[in-house]
Amino acid sequence: MSEDRKQEGLTALGGKTTYSNTYNPGLLEAFENLNKENDYWVRFNCPEFTTLCPITGQPDFAEIRISYIPDVKMVESKSLKLYLHSYRNHGGFHEDCVNRIMKDLIRLMDPKYIEVTGFFVPRGGISIYPYANYGRKGTKYEALAEKRMETHE
Repeated sequence: MSEDRKQEGLTALGGKTTYSNTYNPGLLEAFENLNKENDYWVRFNCPEFTTLCPITGQPDFAEIRISYIPDVKMVESKSLKLYLHSYRNHGGFHEDCVNRIMKDLIRLMDPKYIEVTGFFVPRGGISIYPYANYGRKGTKYEALAEKRMETHE
């Protein structure tokens, strides 16, 4: 890892991988966006997300898609992987997990815009695909969030 990244306090990248067995937003790490002057999308796909039904304790499987327009900070991808893995033994409804992931990333990065979608595998013959988004208040990104919510399929 470069000295610049070490100075940013990143610990997950380049270190020994240790997986948390409990939900832990403290695993998330951010680094400086070196292209702050540009608007651009960053997208992460996690096709092996797992969590537990809070009622039955049965496992739920999903693909989690995260797309955001960064501002000053960006999420470090290995820390995101470890954070998403921390849901493995967490009991949470699908909708709650998607909203919590989004809110944790907002707290970490304060992005201009972010959206999170969960494509949960059917259980009992029903698929659930929760979607949540956020655009920074008082900016064009707030309008983007409203538009994407209105046109979301």
